[in-house]
Amino acid sequence: MQLCRSAADSDVVWDRFLPSDYLSTISDSTSSPTLSLLSKKELYHHACHNPLLINEGKLSFWLDKLSGKKCYMMSAKELKIVWVDSPQYWKWISLSEARFPVVARLKVVCWFEIVGKINTSLMSPMTTYIAYLVFKSTHDFYGFDNNPVEAIVGLAGSNGQKRIVYFHPNRQGIVPGDDHGLFPKTRRDGWLESELGEFFYESTDEEGELSLTILEIHRGNWKQGLVVQGIEIRPKNG
Repeated sequence: MQLCRSAADSDVVWDRFLPSDYLSTISDSTSSPTLSLLSKKELYHHACHNPLLINEGKLSFWLDKLSGKKCYMMSAKELKIVWVDSPQYWKWISLSEARFPVVARLKVVCWFEIVGKINTSLMSPMTTYIAYLVFKSTHDFYGFDNNPVEAIVGLAGSNGQKRIVYFHPNRQGIVPGDDHGLFPKTRRDGWLESELGEFFYESTDEEGELSLTILEIHRGNWKQGLVVQGIEIRPKNG
């Protein structure tokens, strides 16, 4: 029994569950000095339950607890949001429940577009990832109920996979029989997420940038009250 327990706690065993580049991935995290004192088993469990901020706090990284695959969330600061630096349209705010120091609050805009890019070399090979916009709505949320957006997911420079997405929390059921859109779901952390699309990353032989684009279909319609935390990519069925 003691031998089995020792084997289960062995660094050699748990090292197989950690990505080979795990230590280099977290090297720029402010928590890395503390993490270096943990055993490989402790590291794995910590990585599954405690997302780390890397890339100067603009990227959140953790491991899927079922598969050990790498997961990421790109902060709003890491995204290209049209007019985000214009105070009359967007405002940077801090929320205690957010993973990042600041999030982007939409005040009012008639041109809605968000683009995120992440290097595929950061992802786990032979893995199908799903991308999600992580957001909240405020009391003055307006303009997204009858105005879906188009999400495009694929390698930069390619046509990508396209689909229709709704951000209104109560959008499902507004149009009877409308089943071609994707509707927001409430996350365990209290935020909402809308699925943007899938991407299969096969191997390092196809390194490039995964591009995630959200485009307004009917430009000119005023919108407000959306709070964007970021875009998350995680393994399918993870």
